Amino acid sequence: MTCASCANRIERKLNKLDGVSATVNYATEKAKVSYATDVPPERLVETVEQAGYGAALPRPERATGGEPAPPDETEQLRRRLLISAVLSAPVIAMAMIPALQFTSWQWLSLTLAAPVVVWGAWPFHRAAWTNLRHGTTTMDTLVSMGTLAALAWSVYALFWGTAGMPGMTHPFELTVERSDGSGNIYLEAAAGVTTFILAGRYFEKRSKRRAGAALRALLEMGAKEVTVLDADGTTERQVPVEQLAVGRRFVVRPGEKVATDGVIEHGTSAIDTSMLTGESVPVEVGPEDEVVGATVNAGGRLVVRASRVGGDTQLAQMARMVEDAQNGKAEVQRLADRISGIFVPIVLVLALATLIFWIAIGAGLSMAFTAAVAVLIIACPCALGLATPTALMVGTGRGAQLGILIKGPEVLESTRKVDTIVLDKTGTVTTGRMSLREVVVAEGEDEAQVLRLAGALEAASEHPIARAIATGARESIGQLPPVEGFANAEGLGVRGTVGEESVVVGRPGLLSEAGQMRCTDLDDATLAHQQRGGTVVQVAWGGRARGLLVVADTIKESSAQAITELRDLGLRPILLTGDHEVVARSVAADVGIAPEDVIADVMPADKVAVVERLQGEGKVVAMVGDGVNDAAALATADLGLAMGTGTDVAIEASDLTLVRGDLRVAVDAIRLARRTLSTIRGNLFWAFAYNVAALPLAAAGMLNPMIAGAAMAFSSVFVVSNSLRLRGFTAR
Repeated sequence: MTCASCANRIERKLNKLDGVSATVNYATEKAKVSYATDVPPERLVETVEQAGYGAALPRPERATGGEPAPPDETEQLRRRLLISAVLSAPVIAMAMIPALQFTSWQWLSLTLAAPVVVWGAWPFHRAAWTNLRHGTTTMDTLVSMGTLAALAWSVYALFWGTAGMPGMTHPFELTVERSDGSGNIYLEAAAGVTTFILAGRYFEKRSKRRAGAALRALLEMGAKEVTVLDADGTTERQVPVEQLAVGRRFVVRPGEKVATDGVIEHGTSAIDTSMLTGESVPVEVGPEDEVVGATVNAGGRLVVRASRVGGDTQLAQMARMVEDAQNGKAEVQRLADRISGIFVPIVLVLALATLIFWIAIGAGLSMAFTAAVAVLIIACPCALGLATPTALMVGTGRGAQLGILIKGPEVLESTRKVDTIVLDKTGTVTTGRMSLREVVVAEGEDEAQVLRLAGALEAASEHPIARAIATGARESIGQLPPVEGFANAEGLGVRGTVGEESVVVGRPGLLSEAGQMRCTDLDDATLAHQQRGGTVVQVAWGGRARGLLVVADTIKESSAQAITELRDLGLRPILLTGDHEVVARSVAADVGIAPEDVIADVMPADKVAVVERLQGEGKVVAMVGDGVNDAAALATADLGLAMGTGTDVAIEASDLTLVRGDLRVAVDAIRLARRTLSTIRGNLFWAFAYNVAALPLAAAGMLNPMIAGAAMAFSSVFVVSNSLRLRGFTAR
């Protein structure tokens, strides 16, 4: 494909097939096609070839697409541009500077310009001829007709007119003036237009490669080789990562990349996930923790059991999601595509009308011809075709680097309208993991001793509350003593012997049952903390209660800041949870959500009803969640944002995926989506404005064809360069 009209033509041909829905993207040079089971994929390729283009099915062994255009194609274009520029420079210089117009200079101009128009512009001529054979026109038709017409007229004027006479001179002008045309040559316009458009095509192609660099970097992040463990558990062999199968164990040494998604069997370490999540702080991992392929082991030796390989890994899924988004089209781009599809025939009619008009009013054939050629050349719709895909490529690529996956261009349009954001509590605003929040001791008791004995006892239990207490105790006082005679009272607590003390940790009722004296102050404190949403256990030994421990779901450190930033974006945050209202209001107060914006005690099935009710009130709703119970609400919301730390079902139902489990990423996602949409709209405005302003000037004879060619090339380069500014987007 050479322009947006080509993409539009291929798309129309594919969509005419029964059971086929296709989107063709000029910037990525790919077609995303959904087709019925009775449509053979080879027929899709044949349809594209019948339209005069080439196509190939993606190779099934690749986890995802995203291959860049062959480097030699860009190099061939660069060589054609350089040779054309060297030949065109003296032609343009002689035409612009009368002092350089020596005797018979026009014949040297012909000698230098002819190879440029014939060989340099050959890709345009070839494409125009192919399109003509299929009864269609594209931007190449305009360029080919314009440059060949300028060359043909110049040859006529040199051989059969007066332009070939020795001593002929003419000044260079931005506009054109009336004459009979037999003494005018347009070699500088023919050669200059060719060179300028080749330059625009080259920089466009190079910029498109830069725009897709983030996706290619994503595809190349994975490990190439992996050290596998044989069945004996000790023998290590290095094999290509493609040979790794689910269930196979492999070794990850310090500094190496994790070969694929898996579960740690042996070893502890810190994993650098920055290349996938944008999170700069390494994550501590140990046995039974999951690790993701392409992350880097920053600590000790790990033995990992592969859980997902090839196209099923998180890296491959991320790359597919990014590429699917890049291949899509925003609604505003579809309008531009429809315009570009009928634009070329309109321009051809306008050029003919311009020629006839100037001849009819007696302005002279030269004036009429020059204005018509300028119309042909200035009207290239390439900038329209590049406006959305280049911005989308850069925006989604930059998002992937920051841990933000945008599913498609329609998502961008949703973010602009959202005014309400519904936040699931567990796993979104909070970590979803219990932690020790507070220690309260009876009068005269030692807090460290309460922690030491309770932590030692709870370390023998696997209950989430017990793990939270044991972890908090270790962090506070260090090593915990051993426990003897450990016993678990289901639903009440635990008891055991630590040193010489018989310790009970659990609900107040367990203390009474164990013969431990209750403490009125501790009972009052227990009730107060429970009313604020905490889970409370009391600690007793030596015949009486000594203290209590408060455990609660941990609020993420970044949640309060994220809520403030969401408000700054004009969004109203609402906390939605199935937890008790007391717990929900406590969390909301800590992160800055108003009490009236808390919706608690909601069953999973009712989350959809809450979103629909808000939509019924005229709100445009975004939903952030991470669990299976959030999936339906994510799909119902106008904009669904799934935490990448959540379930696959939630991620599949969402529009945006936040790879890092940090609510601030939701802020960055909305900011990036809005910035990308703003860039697309800016690109389209300037592309439309350029054509709207330039065509009347050309038709009025106020543009030299060479200047028209330069302006046309600049418009495409401007659109791509403007899109590349998105690479500088930074997370807060």
